[in-house]
Amino acid sequence: MTIAILAHDSRKELALQFCTAYSGILSRNTVIATGTTGRMIQKATGLPVHCYLSGKLGGIQQITARVACDEIDLVLFFRDPLRADNGSSNEQNLLRLCDMHSVPIATNIATAEVLLRGMDQGDLDYREGMHPPVIEPLATPRRAVC
Repeated sequence: MTIAILAHDSRKELALQFCTAYSGILSRNTVIATGTTGRMIQKATGLPVHCYLSGKLGGIQQITARVACDEIDLVLFFRDPLRADNGSSNEQNLLRLCDMHSVPIATNIATAEVLLRGMDQGDLDYREGMHPPVIEPLATPRRAVC
């Protein structure tokens, strides 16, 4: 399964503690993250993390695009509920597309724990059938017929 992790600046330490506590489960999955959060997780846990751009530089949009393509199975978004720009359009798009594509999303540590434990027990195995098929390239290129 592919797990995306994002965290507002004021929640990065919480995200690191969470990832450290659940590194066993996370290590059995593919972890992707926005840039700064991902690098911090790698350093703190030693987990391999595919890092996108930092959130403010387009990382949220990159992860949102992967949600739209059904390439992400679970999103852990450690949001600061008191942040002034919590309703930014990038964050709202991520939440909307998770709803549209039935991607479970946690926006706080309690929900993150429930979802990650549930995923580890197989409760999200239905997501495996939702991934788009991988299209293999043709062995020899075909020429266009005019």
